[in-house]
Order: sequence, then structure tokens, then C-alpha cells
Amino acid sequence: CSGPGPRPSPRNRKRDTQEVGNRAPTRYQPAILTMTIGRPMTDTPPDRLSVNPRSPLYDPEILSRGIGIRFNGIEKTNVEEYCISEGWIKVAAGKAVDRKGNPMTIKLKGEVIPYFERPAAGGDAAEPASGVAPAPTED
Repeated sequence: CSGPGPRPSPRNRKRDTQEVGNRAPTRYQPAILTMTIGRPMTDTPPDRLSVNPRSPLYDPEILSRGIGIRFNGIEKTNVEEYCISEGWIKVAAGKAVDRKGNPMTIKLKGEVIPYFERPAAGGDAAEPASGVAPAPTED
């Protein structure tokens, strides 16, 4: 006997042992879908977040606190989605929309520092994820 259970067919064995490589995880992977579900509120923003209610990365509880994004040292207010670990944000490309009415977005790569604009219930002042206070905006 070579081990417990039946051996997978050659077709399944190949699929199960293929390396994913350096590809970014898709938004439909269970690890990303359960990223914020059932976790207590913390002072660290999630790795990925979207403002689109149709996205699996959308979290209304976190968005209700307000999320500020510093991208390459500049405060951005038009961010549709971000990812800290991969270092990108998606911003609306003007007033252009696709055929379903969603804004067209551009992916920009650089340093992403999200922070909460308002503290959690019973929490202290807002801080960025990296521990650096946001720079004052120039008017």
C-alpha cells in the first residue's frame, strides 16, 4: 500500500502540483475574501480594500471609519482600491466610465500608506499603518 486514500489521476496531479509563481492572488481566493470577516477592529488598515460595494474587498465597517491614503508622500482622495503588500492603488481616470457605469481606473505603483481618519469606538487618535503621522496638506 502506498499511502492513505486513492491516488489522484495524472490530470489532477499536474494541476495540484503546478506552481503559481509570482502572480498576484486573484480577488476570488478564499484567503482574501475572509480577510476582514470576523476580525475585531484594529488600528491597522487591511492590506487590500475597495470602495466598490460589488468587490469582495469591500468592507463597510472599515470604510465607515474613513480611510486616508498617502501615495508616494502625497495625500490621495480619489482612490478606488489599494494594496499595501503589492504597492499599488487604483484611481479613477477622469469622468470616463465603462459600459456598466463603473469608473475607468488606472493602476499606479508606489509606496502606499493607509491610515484611519477616525479612531475606532473607544480608541485613540488616528495613526498611519507605518506609525508615521500624515503630512499636513498644503492649501
